[in-house]
This record gives sequence, C-alpha cells and structure tokens, in this order.
Amino acid sequence: MKIEEVRQLEKSIVSALKTIYDPEIPVDIYELGLIYEIKINEDRHATIVMTLTSPSCPVAESLPLEVQEKVASVEGISSAEIDLTWEPTWDKDMMSEEALVELGLI
Repeated sequence: MKIEEVRQLEKSIVSALKTIYDPEIPVDIYELGLIYEIKINEDRHATIVMTLTSPSCPVAESLPLEVQEKVASVEGISSAEIDLTWEPTWDKDMMSEEALVELGLI
C-alpha cells in the first residue's frame, strides 16, 4: 500500500473518530486526546491504540466497541481492533486546543 493511501485512510479514520463523543464531556474522543495511535497494515487492518478518561469511565465497555465499529466501517478498511491502554494516563494536557476552547479552559 502506498504512503498516500495510508494517509488518506488515516484521515478517513480520524473523521470517523470525530463523530464519537465522550458522554460526560461535549468533545469528540479525537480532540480529547483519547486516541494515541492509528496503525494500518498491508491488509488494511486498522489498530487503534486508545485510552479512556479514567478506568472507571461509565462507557468503558461500550466506547471501545463503538470505536471499533466506526473504524471498521471506514471505506478501504478491512477490519479494526482496539488496543485499550492506560499508559500514559490520560489528562487534560492531551486535549487539542480546539477541545480546550470548547470546554472554556483557555
């Protein structure tokens, strides 16, 4: 797969991720900084390395599944899996400037 194809698939995945919101914070999970890495292999299988705002997050079971389903539905992606991690621990410094503005933190 060419680098341009990978970049386009990554853009499409990011667009899909930006439609998923944390139910407690009115900002999408990408801008919140919950997505640590997007990997796409030669078979167009996507692996998303992500975290949650806390281990006791009320959507700890449903949010990763929603992410997996959205990414798997991106045109050009054959399948998707989620690698949920707690390292590094999420904090508000991981949020984008857009998210900070939306939440009135800057």
